[in-house]
Amino acid sequence: MKTDFHNKYSGKIAGTISCLDRVIISGSLTKWGYAEAMDYYLYEHNIKVKDFPMFGKQMNDSLRQNVESIAVSNNITIEHIRSPLHFNKEEHIQKILLERGEKEGLIKIYTSMEICDCYRPTFDKIKNRAFLKSGTSKCLYYYIYFIDKSFGLCFLRIPTWIPFRVQFYFNGHNYLANKLRERNINYSMSDNAFNFIDNYNIAQELSSSIKADDIHKSFDGIIKRYIPFLEQSGQTYRWTLSQVEYSTDVIFKNTNDLLLIYDQLVHNCIHSVKPDNIATFFSRKLAAHYQQEVGNKYNKQIQGTRIKHLMGVNSIKMYNKDKNILRIETTVNDVTEFKIYRQVNTIDHRSVQRLAPMKKSIYSLYELCKCCLAANSRYLDFIASFEDNSSGIKNLDTVSQKITDHDRSYRGFNFFEPVDAQILLALESGEFNINGFRNKSLRKKLSDSLSASAVSRILKRLLLHGIIKKVKNTYKYYLTK
Repeated sequence: MKTDFHNKYSGKIAGTISCLDRVIISGSLTKWGYAEAMDYYLYEHNIKVKDFPMFGKQMNDSLRQNVESIAVSNNITIEHIRSPLHFNKEEHIQKILLERGEKEGLIKIYTSMEICDCYRPTFDKIKNRAFLKSGTSKCLYYYIYFIDKSFGLCFLRIPTWIPFRVQFYFNGHNYLANKLRERNINYSMSDNAFNFIDNYNIAQELSSSIKADDIHKSFDGIIKRYIPFLEQSGQTYRWTLSQVEYSTDVIFKNTNDLLLIYDQLVHNCIHSVKPDNIATFFSRKLAAHYQQEVGNKYNKQIQGTRIKHLMGVNSIKMYNKDKNILRIETTVNDVTEFKIYRQVNTIDHRSVQRLAPMKKSIYSLYELCKCCLAANSRYLDFIASFEDNSSGIKNLDTVSQKITDHDRSYRGFNFFEPVDAQILLALESGEFNINGFRNKSLRKKLSDSLSASAVSRILKRLLLHGIIKKVKNTYKYYLTK
């Protein structure tokens, strides 16, 4: 999508690619996903509510035996993490990948004790019946890291207690990279970003052609390997969007071009982006009764700086990657904050097309990507309106540097040094722009202490730095553009 930003810096931009970044999909079982459904399943299979803990233990054992047998068959050790907050799994996975390479297959399995959802048998004395009640407890979680043919590096987070609500993580840049490989399109990646793609237009088409059916089918195939009782219990997983990051990367031809404008962009955003602007990025109006947080956050990190604009649990941020990539990224933690035209069932059982909150289903992914791309584009249009001082900064840097001519060095101009400042101000005289100037006329504008030879040396410096030009066969000078 072409923006004002692209038009403004068209000569400096090598290409742009918009695609999914970090994606977390949650899965809940169709028949065990909530307490009432679990109750009905027990009733259907003649299992008493009081026997539910025993039934749950059987499922727990079945899952753990299956995962352990997969680990053994793949020669993978299962490592238990006692302090999850102090253990960086991604960092350890990268170390393993350096040794094993990027080939497809299982990489590592971690376990840790964490809070989980659970069901507890409860008895209602008034209604004289037993039922299951939702609650929380602690159980063992599996973190299964693997490289998939389509999604690249992924992980599955699987609890060992019913209702077995799982999470699947993948990165959209890896997903797109695999599509590019299939089409024999050359590319290179650095730090989870494309810094070169042979054909940006085809890459964008591949990125935009997201098929939820294919992703759903892949997830179903992956989860069946690890949860053995799905077919036995006659159910599947219902996949929903938990967190989606969608990035637009503007790849600059030259690192210096981005360095010159990036700090200005961040500084201007800190002072210019107001709550109303943030709402506009998300195609919304800021209502007076809106209760959630709306504002800006600026962070300095080891990798660089980042500015983040929050609207409730969703956000849009800007930061630079790999020195020549400007990234605009929309992070969605609640898809229902976006409204789209979709089929809605009315009270009188009619199906109508209406503007309504987006569903959390995985089948909303295509529409969500369109909304995020539009948000990133509106942000790029907004920052394109800032005044660009990069050429001035570049010129200032040039004119203040030392320059050498015929083995002799001439110092640059210091705008805060009194004599240099006096020289530069004198050159701005209106009569000089019309008629030009000579050594004598410039001396009249300067301090009396400067001799003709001193002004000659100043003129030489001005010539070498490209500030003035000499008229051929005369002693007259003019300012350059």
